[in-house]
Amino acid sequence: MKVIVAGYSKTGTKSMVVALNQLGYNVYDFFDHFWYHGDKWEKLLSNRGGSIEDFKEMYQSVDAVTDCPPNIFWEEILQAFPDAKVILTTRDEEQWYKSLLKQMQAFLNNYIYGFMQIVSPTGRKYFTFFRNVVRSLWGSDMRHPRDSCAVDNQMMIRKAFRQHGKYCEQNCPPGKLLVYDVRQGWAPLCKFLGKEIPDKPFPS
Repeated sequence: MKVIVAGYSKTGTKSMVVALNQLGYNVYDFFDHFWYHGDKWEKLLSNRGGSIEDFKEMYQSVDAVTDCPPNIFWEEILQAFPDAKVILTTRDEEQWYKSLLKQMQAFLNNYIYGFMQIVSPTGRKYFTFFRNVVRSLWGSDMRHPRDSCAVDNQMMIRKAFRQHGKYCEQNCPPGKLLVYDVRQGWAPLCKFLGKEIPDKPFPS
């Protein structure tokens, strides 16, 4: 593990996946965490809990992680891989919330997406994973795939977003953290990671 992207979803994490790929990193994103380590995350996010050793096992052959749920556990993953660097992707709170709300509403309006989480074994497993992630992010408890409570409590969601960023800034070891807006482009990211700037536009 070399890079831990600690920013919330909708702060440019998909752009970061492409950018880090282009810089030569093997990256696990949201669906990779579910597909390859769903059982481990079910344990970590449930009452059973886990340990630093779980992260060592899960990500020993992975260069970088983005999105949730690893962003919630950036501190523990850094303990497992102390040589890694942390990138806190940021975004204007108002724009971030609007983007999050738009995506969640798209999920709720997609009946096939919801139906497959009921009738398909993999879909049901995914719903459990997603429900655990939402609960860990801001305390909402989704009862079924079409439950809108994932975005109902705007105040709680915004508060969690702010607290997460501040906690990361205040507690990441000195020299380990880059607070980064993807609109800044390649320069600060490559300087932080010690990489040459690619001869191509920053991915969007």
